[in-house]
Amino acid sequence: MDLLTQLGLALGFATLSGVNLYLTVFVTGIAVRFNWLDLASAHEQFTVLGDPWILGVAGALFLIEFFADKIPWVDSTWDVLHTVVRPVGGIMLALTALGELEPSMSVVAALLSGGASLAMHSLKAGGRLLINLSPEPVSNAVASVTEDGLVLGGLGLMAFSPVIGFFVFLFVCIFAVFVTSKIWKKITRGIGVLRARFGKKELARS
Repeated sequence: MDLLTQLGLALGFATLSGVNLYLTVFVTGIAVRFNWLDLASAHEQFTVLGDPWILGVAGALFLIEFFADKIPWVDSTWDVLHTVVRPVGGIMLALTALGELEPSMSVVAALLSGGASLAMHSLKAGGRLLINLSPEPVSNAVASVTEDGLVLGGLGLMAFSPVIGFFVFLFVCIFAVFVTSKIWKKITRGIGVLRARFGKKELARS
């Protein structure tokens, strides 16, 4: 298999796992299970994702996330709990896509794929926290549906052209790092304002 194709699949799985790991695993598993994609012949390791138990667990966890992701502050709590889960899942899927590697290259690939997943997770978590600090509750549902749509679109791009996907996902990861830093600065300022207001109220009461 072409190197760029492998890299496109690996980076794609790592990136999308940082947004919604369970949806990524579930949809990929369904595609393998019903032979919608030729992933099984290209990477026999992916056939495990079509296992009924994995599909059941991934589907159930996605269902929980589907609802939790649309409730203000519950979504941020869910993101905190998945700070490790999403990058680890992204690493596992990426290494599976890359196949057999030398030990040193496996470590490098794990670090890079984990970094990509963490970058996307940080963007998602930061964006949700910023939304939760705003007075508009509808934004949570809109953001959740948009994120799920992007994951499905990303998986579609990987199936259509992993090579194009590699460059798209690479740009997305770089963009995520750049935007995330700005989002967390805004969050820090917002928390500072809330603390100042809370402090003034406490002084007024005393």
